[in-house]
Amino acid sequence: MRDNESDKTLNLKVRPCLAKKARLVKDRVNGEPLLLYPEGVLRLNDTAAAIVDLCDGRHTMVEIVTELAGRYAVPPEVLRAQVDEFLKRLRGCGLLHSGERGVLTPRWKYRGVNTPRSPGTSPRALGLLAELTYRCPLHCPYCSNPTEFSLTEGELTTAEWERVLGEAGELGVLHVHFSGGEPLLRPDLPELVRSARAAGLYTNLLTSSVGLTPARGEQLQKAGLDSVQISFQADEAGTADVIAGAPAHARKLEAARLVGELGLPLTLNVVLHRGNIDRIEALVTLAEELGAERLELASTQYYGWAWTNRASLLPSRIQVEEASAAATAAAERLRGRMQVVYVLPDYFRNRPKPCMNGWGQRHLTVNPVGDVLPCPTAGVIAGLHFENIRRKSLRWIWEESDAFNRFRGTGWMREPCRSCPEREKDFGGCRCQAALLTGDVAHTDPACGLSPHHETVAVQAERASTRLELDLSKTWSWRCNPVPSHG
Repeated sequence: MRDNESDKTLNLKVRPCLAKKARLVKDRVNGEPLLLYPEGVLRLNDTAAAIVDLCDGRHTMVEIVTELAGRYAVPPEVLRAQVDEFLKRLRGCGLLHSGERGVLTPRWKYRGVNTPRSPGTSPRALGLLAELTYRCPLHCPYCSNPTEFSLTEGELTTAEWERVLGEAGELGVLHVHFSGGEPLLRPDLPELVRSARAAGLYTNLLTSSVGLTPARGEQLQKAGLDSVQISFQADEAGTADVIAGAPAHARKLEAARLVGELGLPLTLNVVLHRGNIDRIEALVTLAEELGAERLELASTQYYGWAWTNRASLLPSRIQVEEASAAATAAAERLRGRMQVVYVLPDYFRNRPKPCMNGWGQRHLTVNPVGDVLPCPTAGVIAGLHFENIRRKSLRWIWEESDAFNRFRGTGWMREPCRSCPEREKDFGGCRCQAALLTGDVAHTDPACGLSPHHETVAVQAERASTRLELDLSKTWSWRCNPVPSHG
């Protein structure tokens, strides 16, 4: 599809068909029609839902307009322009096929899983990160696994995860992201995908792809898997395998091609740091060659093992600036073909991000042993107790637990956040970062230029900018080991 193709009037003889990655469902909370797709959701009115429902590959544009004109008593010549405009927007988002492979390029504002809430909106769980295991065959130095994990109980069983997924559906969650560690190490993954689909959830697999064989891929596809995100460490095997601590790059390439053969939408995720941030253009080329619909260039978040290893992971300021320019150019060049997402590293910003769209507002995480957290790394916050799914229901934890209510809204804020006009946009930034860098979880995120602790990150960023280049094999000699099975 050419960049400007979605701006053209659609041929009245085409038979538009909803892309495989998109699913039309009803919101279990309020009955609104929703269009779910990887990393997002569109809320539709009844007319838009009726149009989407007729995009089944059998009806021509003329037939769709005729059907709707009769249904809503609207002159066809009036309705045709409205239908045409709506379908062009769906095509621009890669959510509609008309004889060509769709791509994902959002071109208008929508309310979705990854969009900030409006001020005054009540908390609504939309996304669930299901961390199935901390086990992993790789040794990445930025791994988000806890550096210390005190096992009190084993990994959740299949039955326990199925209960979590059912309760998530009842709570109104729309997306589930199966993650880890490496979720493919769970032999019951197809069963869990099947249970998630039965609960009305859009299923996303976040994986290193080590272990994604053709047989396993077919099992997951038949179970109802909706999309796959594969992590890559670099664009070529030499660097990638050193970073991963295992010879995995070739297997990742095979798995990415397998995802395409299965007809599933593919996202490539690359965690950026000092060792690979200079390779943006090559990473974009790799994503194009593999047919990815989305490329996430995710700057390292300094928690878990990344916090321990941050001195060697932090890029220099010039690296960040050059990467930002390269990513921006790629996003513009590929508009209409592949979505390129790049976020400036926290330590080089002057304003904090609205972490997880606000504490306990839109997302929740269930870790391998059933602890429920507002974000994947909230466990680093000392003194905050997180309830367990084995003892409380997901709804009770979301609505009633102290951990989820502690930093909701703005009432907990101190200055400078309390009087800041941006407080309903960034919610004071990241609580985990505030806790790690200042020792007080209620402080303003030091990534904010208004924080009295901003110098903490500024000094580290400046130090990284003057550091000499390091040999990769020496830089990551301290890679973390994979956490063994707890099951």
